[in-house]
Amino acid sequence: MYTSGKYSSRGPALIPRMKTKHRIYYITLFSVVLLGLIATGMFQFWPHSIESTADWTLDKRSVHDAPLIRLPVSSPIPERGDLSCRMHTCFDVYRCGYNPKNRIKVYIYPLQRFVDELGVPISSTGLSREYNDLLSAISDSDFYTDDVTRACLFIPSIDVLNQNSLRIRETAQALAMLPRWDKGMNHLLFNMLPGGPPDYNTALDVPRDRALLAGGGFSTWTYRQGYDVSIPVYSPLSADVDLPERQPGPRHYFILSSQTAIHREYRAELERLKEENGEALLLLDKCSNLSQGAASARKRCYKGQVYDYPQILQESSFCVVLRGARLGQAALSDVLQAGCVPVILADSYILPFSEVLDWKRASVVIPEEKLSEMYTILKSIPHRQVEEMQRQARWFWEAYFSSMKAIGLTTLQIINDRIYPYAARTYEQWNNPPVVVCNCLHLTLTCILQMFNGLCVCACVCLASLWL
Repeated sequence: MYTSGKYSSRGPALIPRMKTKHRIYYITLFSVVLLGLIATGMFQFWPHSIESTADWTLDKRSVHDAPLIRLPVSSPIPERGDLSCRMHTCFDVYRCGYNPKNRIKVYIYPLQRFVDELGVPISSTGLSREYNDLLSAISDSDFYTDDVTRACLFIPSIDVLNQNSLRIRETAQALAMLPRWDKGMNHLLFNMLPGGPPDYNTALDVPRDRALLAGGGFSTWTYRQGYDVSIPVYSPLSADVDLPERQPGPRHYFILSSQTAIHREYRAELERLKEENGEALLLLDKCSNLSQGAASARKRCYKGQVYDYPQILQESSFCVVLRGARLGQAALSDVLQAGCVPVILADSYILPFSEVLDWKRASVVIPEEKLSEMYTILKSIPHRQVEEMQRQARWFWEAYFSSMKAIGLTTLQIINDRIYPYAARTYEQWNNPPVVVCNCLHLTLTCILQMFNGLCVCACVCLASLWL
């Protein structure tokens, strides 16, 4: 009885005490977690300081205010370009040095206007909107530095994106006059439309010594593997036409061809495939009954029926991308944006960013000689795989093709990975779309509001910060 009485007198007193202890413990634990989540959110969204506030933009550096540089006729001309160049032979990696962030520093030369002795500019277009967007994006990035002595990579403010607008000799002379040129060592040039009629070479014809080239039309003969970077040919429609993402799955057409001015032999073969497979294949061409201009560029026709371009691309599972006068085609970007699986028939073409992107996951590459077998080859691909390729194609466009900023920063990241291989992105980071688990700060604040109503029973595990 004594034992029982002792238990009954102390037992009830212990229970409230234990509840209070547990309550304090859980409140303390929740408070620590809450403060941690808030701190994580503040770190993610708080504006970080950057190295320099000197941006490269036309707003601050007007073309008309840029100093005028006259090129004497006797100015030196760089060598044609060393096809044997590799990172260990033509690039000074020691200039990049070691830094805790494992990030190269990029310097953009001040804007200048180069003219010959008669005052004629070296370019008929000056600085294009696309090149300005590219340089502005780089100047806003963590790669940029305005301290030339800290730079690992140098980018001229001379626009060579479109070779058609350049005077080849004078542009080469202007490059050679750059203060840090040094035979092109550690310099990077961006070009999307190389060559010109009648040959249409697959690399920029401007002599450039040892400079790296980010080119949009490389073939296996002109691409210096591990040195140059193959980039997309930017499509202006990316900025002008909004194509909402479409869910993967079967489309109205199985194969669609929308390119204009393709070789007559390819056109004849596509016509034959059309006759054999009927409505499964839609073969479009330029509209002959529309006046030339921007409006006609966004239209395609088949037997008098007009289709909106690039919207029509979303109505097909596969879209043909054939070589034209140049290997690189802006049509590839349009097809990816539409979530249509590109069927690439361009022998020897180096696909954009192929150094890091697994194109087998987003496209079908067929030798040109097997164009007649295209329908049979594509029919053998399982439906589920086609859907995965449609999804991957759209993500490739969003991540790497959608803007000049995406193209420029991807190029720099590839070069960065070569110089700091121990900190390089993995295959998964390059090729797998990121998965956002939750927005910690948003969920935490929501949880705080609900807590006062006694409704907060949530917990957030944030993995998004792992991507930073």
